[in-house]
Amino acid sequence: MSKNLQLLKDLESLLESTTRGDPESRLRWTIKSTRTLAAELQKMGYSISPKTVSILLKKLEYSLQANRKTIEGSKDPDRDAQFQHINEQVKAFQKSRQPVISVDTKKKELIGNFKNAGQTYVKKGSSIDVNVHDFPKQADGKAAPYGVFDLTENMGYVNVGISSDTAAFAVASIKKWLHSANARKKYATATKLLITPDAGGSNGYKVRLWKYELQKLANETGIEISVCHFPVGTSKWNKIEHRLFSFITQNWRGRPLTSLATIVNLIAATTTKTGLTVSCEIDHNMYQKGIKISNKEFKKINIIRNEFRGDLNYTIRPNQTLDH
Repeated sequence: MSKNLQLLKDLESLLESTTRGDPESRLRWTIKSTRTLAAELQKMGYSISPKTVSILLKKLEYSLQANRKTIEGSKDPDRDAQFQHINEQVKAFQKSRQPVISVDTKKKELIGNFKNAGQTYVKKGSSIDVNVHDFPKQADGKAAPYGVFDLTENMGYVNVGISSDTAAFAVASIKKWLHSANARKKYATATKLLITPDAGGSNGYKVRLWKYELQKLANETGIEISVCHFPVGTSKWNKIEHRLFSFITQNWRGRPLTSLATIVNLIAATTTKTGLTVSCEIDHNMYQKGIKISNKEFKKINIIRNEFRGDLNYTIRPNQTLDH
């Protein structure tokens, strides 16, 4: 790894707990000053000035903003404390060289010759013509991209589903990432895994099937799985939104997603200045909606809840009580 790339990575690591911004935009902001960041980088052995930090922040598409009140997530009194807890857990796992992933389902996309937001460069007189109306009945199906972002290695994995976005699909995507070449190479001896998902959706903190499927994954791999959910209404702070999905959106802007192959190729071609690489594949499995986990089945889950907000923070350890 080049010294400049390492510097950018170290700078981003200092911004982890203070990054804000719209997940659909590459522009982000931080409340840390350039002077503070320069001082912290100097402690890490870099000879760098606040002015140079400012230049690097612009390169990383950051800007400086003051604290401001927001409506999103304001109903949860432990919002900021949960953010801090997630940040501490991420650092602890990374220090012990255990994998840490941010996960979520990207917005479902219609497959076909439909308008895709944004603009892209084409030769003059070669505009891309698409359907006037985006009627779902005219689509060749829907794609549900479930993303896994490795916070330590700056690597993304996207499992493009063609079925329902269920908890079984979410955990299957994580399982496929664990079995991918990159994950097996980096984490062959891992005994623990930390997952940071949103509070809702297929990987929501109230979804029984999510925990049930994680138990099956823990049993199969022998890995202890810890989960730290972001508070309700704060999905835009999940790192996968800023570090993976926003760049995918920028990469395919203005291009109609005419086929699954097109979607996979555009996702896999996504890169960033800080060295992001992305792998992608299609999941042809069909996932059934409406699967219920009974009280009897749920009690078999070997779940240990954290003392702080055990509803959002918990660990699932391997056991052999579930029927396969």
